[in-house]
Amino acid sequence: MAEKKATEKKVAVKKTATKTTATKTTAKRCATKKAEVVLNVNAESVGFRAGDVYQALAAAEKALSIQEIAKAANISSEEVYLGIGWLFKEGKVKNEENLITLA
Repeated sequence: MAEKKATEKKVAVKKTATKTTATKTTAKRCATKKAEVVLNVNAESVGFRAGDVYQALAAAEKALSIQEIAKAANISSEEVYLGIGWLFKEGKVKNEENLITLA
């Protein structure tokens, strides 16, 4: 059975000229071979990762593997998966022979 990964919530306080607002961010820790990666799982962060993945695929002009996308975009493979999920939902990418390509 797979182990449950620890999820912790952080509260970031953002000060504005008139009031203080708090936003909740969920950070998920993923263990990798090299080091532990901390992922900020919120709409803004995942959207940026989707943009990184899209730009890497557009620049390559061919289908890439997860590892190739991670290397081209200079992000972790976990972040690539987040970005791909976002792009799949929007219909921007497709799976082609176990490689990811623009739709």
